[in-house]
Amino acid sequence: MSRLGDIGGRLYRGEVSFDFIDRKRVFYLISASLIVISLVALLVRGLNYSVEFKGGTLFQFKAANTTVSDVGATAKAGGAPDDPIVQQLTGGGVPGWQVQTQPLTEKQVTSIQDALSSRFHAQVSINSVGASWGKDISQKALEGLIFFLVAIVLYLTIAFEWKMAAAAIIKLLHDILIAVGIYALIGFEVSPASVIGLLTILGYSLYDTVVVFDKVRENTAGLLGGARMTYSQSANLAVNQTLVRSINTAIIGLLPVAAILFVGAGLLGAGTLKDLALVLFVGMLLGTYSSICIATPLLASFKEREPQYQALARRVAAREASARAERRQAKKAKAGVAVAGVTAIGSGEVGHSAAAVEGDGIDQGPVPAAATGPPSGGSARGSAPRGQQGQGRQGQQRSGGSQRQQPRRSSAAKRRPSGKKKR
Repeated sequence: MSRLGDIGGRLYRGEVSFDFIDRKRVFYLISASLIVISLVALLVRGLNYSVEFKGGTLFQFKAANTTVSDVGATAKAGGAPDDPIVQQLTGGGVPGWQVQTQPLTEKQVTSIQDALSSRFHAQVSINSVGASWGKDISQKALEGLIFFLVAIVLYLTIAFEWKMAAAAIIKLLHDILIAVGIYALIGFEVSPASVIGLLTILGYSLYDTVVVFDKVRENTAGLLGGARMTYSQSANLAVNQTLVRSINTAIIGLLPVAAILFVGAGLLGAGTLKDLALVLFVGMLLGTYSSICIATPLLASFKEREPQYQALARRVAAREASARAERRQAKKAKAGVAVAGVTAIGSGEVGHSAAAVEGDGIDQGPVPAAATGPPSGGSARGSAPRGQQGQGRQGQQRSGGSQRQQPRRSSAAKRRPSGKKKR
């Protein structure tokens, strides 16, 4: 647990680092795949707009022991054109039902209401929306989105720089396309609450991006004056330093949204809460991912194309190559010292052995009289026959050298009496 608690400090100090910038191609490939799937879903399936956008009439009531096909057949028998959209509303004890049709006349509305009420013995509520009103809502939502994006560009350009603004806009478009594609792929209904939630998560996603960009700007200040780090390395350090904060912010934000989505909409059956919470949940996950894995790598790609940062990258590469060469030289020198030490030790042993061998033939100190006899060249030498002397020497050689053979003396030494030195 202590290691998990200290991970934020280790990331901030650079002791532990996740290389997001060098893995940007992997993240780009993942995002590109999601965008392609989203575009295909939009073209093939399209969005499931609510009645507020395309206009129509909603009939809502509560009834037990019935099915979707039974409700649809009753509404169609009452005069509903084409095939009405029937949905079951969960929560609130007795199951609720919603029938959505195209815009109807007052006569058609009354006929369908009477048919549903008499068949299911329930009170039917009616909500009619004109197609013109839905068109106005769609136009205003698009205008609000464009105004939001323009304001973002202006703010980031003034507060930071235009390349940061460009990376942030690409990241926001990435979030919008994937979020809308998820709605098209799964068939979630798009309502005015969904649009409000989408604008909300764009603001949340932008906040997380601005936090990371501010740390990038702090780390890269004065970077061109040295050769310590490249722009990409400094930006990657900024992402790691804000990583724990981004994850904690996302988790704290997702907990209440998940409660609204799964408890409020799933258990209590609040449809408006579902539309709002669903887009918030999807958007927060996308915003956290794109702030870490898309926005900052894009910014690093833009900045690394500038000549001054390309020159910085070359200086850093040269410095790292020089450091590697020095480490190799130090390693070789250390290995050479070790080899020289081993050689010196071996030479000392060889010299010691040679001296020992040489000492065996030159100077062995006084020799016991029992082994060699009297030093004088007199009677003791002659007292023993030659054969016995030869046998004695052979016996000494066979005994393994326990008594070393006395070195031969020169003829001059033989003529000198024992104990007298030559003058």
